Amino acid sequence: MSIALPSLDLLRVFEACGRCLGFTAAGAELGMSQPAVSQQIQRLEQALGTPLFVRVHRGIELTAAGVDLLGPVQEALALVQDAVALASAQPARQLIAVATDFAFAAFWLMPRLERFYRLHPHIDVTLVTGNRAWVSMPSDVDLAVVFGDGRVQRGESSMLLRERVFPVCSAQLLAAHGDDAAATLRMAPRLHLKPAPGQQWFDWQGAGRVWKPDAAAAPSPAPFDNYTQVIGGAVAGQGVAIGWHHLVDTLLAQGLLCRLGDDVLESRLGYHLVVPQRKRRPSGSRRFAVWLQSEMVAPAGPTVDSAYG
Repeated sequence: MSIALPSLDLLRVFEACGRCLGFTAAGAELGMSQPAVSQQIQRLEQALGTPLFVRVHRGIELTAAGVDLLGPVQEALALVQDAVALASAQPARQLIAVATDFAFAAFWLMPRLERFYRLHPHIDVTLVTGNRAWVSMPSDVDLAVVFGDGRVQRGESSMLLRERVFPVCSAQLLAAHGDDAAATLRMAPRLHLKPAPGQQWFDWQGAGRVWKPDAAAAPSPAPFDNYTQVIGGAVAGQGVAIGWHHLVDTLLAQGLLCRLGDDVLESRLGYHLVVPQRKRRPSGSRRFAVWLQSEMVAPAGPTVDSAYG
C-alpha cells in the first residue's frame, strides 16, 4: 500500500523549522510569515497523522517522529538540489560557511583553497575564524574544522589531523647557536601561546619532560594571543616555537623555519571535521568535506606520547 507523499513545499518548510527550531526564524529564511509557516506544519502533521513538533515556551522542539523524518528529508532535498544544478545550463553559485581557528585557516586551509576552487568553481567558501574552544556548533556554519577531542554538541565529528608537534625556529636563530639544534633548543627564548579557556593544546610546560631548557636559557617574551603570532615571531628569529605538523610544513619547505631535532610529541587530540546535526547539508558542503579529506597526508616518523595523554 503506497502512501501519498507530501508536497515539496511542505517538506521544505518542515526542514527549515527542524533546522532553525523556530517558526519565525524559518519564515524569515523562506520569506514567509510565522502564521503561514505554522499553517503549513499543521497541514503536514495532519497528512502524516502525527505531531512533528512540540510547542515550548521559547520555541519548538522536534518530536521523535520529527527527528526520524528530518534527516531523510534533508538528504532528499539535497539530492533534488544537486539534480537541478546538474540539469541547469548555468549552475547556481553556492556559498558555504566553514568555521575554524586562525592557525588552521592561515597555515593549512588558505594555501590549498585555490585547489578547491579549481575543482568546484561554482562554490564559494566563507571562513568564520576565531580562537575560542568549540563546545557547540553555531547555527550559521555548514562545516567546522575544530581542534580538540572531537566532542562537540550538536555536531558529528571525524578526525582529520592528529596532534603531532616538534620545536621549530628560524635559520638565523639556529645559526646564532652554531647550527647546533640541541643547543638552540636549550638556550634560545621560548615563544608561548596564551592559554584559552577549554583549550588543551601542547605547550612548553607539557613538553618540558622532553625539551628541557637550561637554567641559563634566554628569558621568554610575553605570551602571544594566537598561534599565527607565535609562528610570526619564530620566523622573525625571536625564539623557538612549538610547531604543529601540517600547519608549519609549508614554512619548513620554504626554509622560513627549521626543525630542531627528530623528536615528535603526539596526543589523542587533533583537528576534527564537524558537521552540524539537524542541518540541511547542501551539495557544496559535502563536496568541501570530501575535498578536505582528500587533502590530508598521513603523518610519518618517530613519536613520543603526549604529556597529558
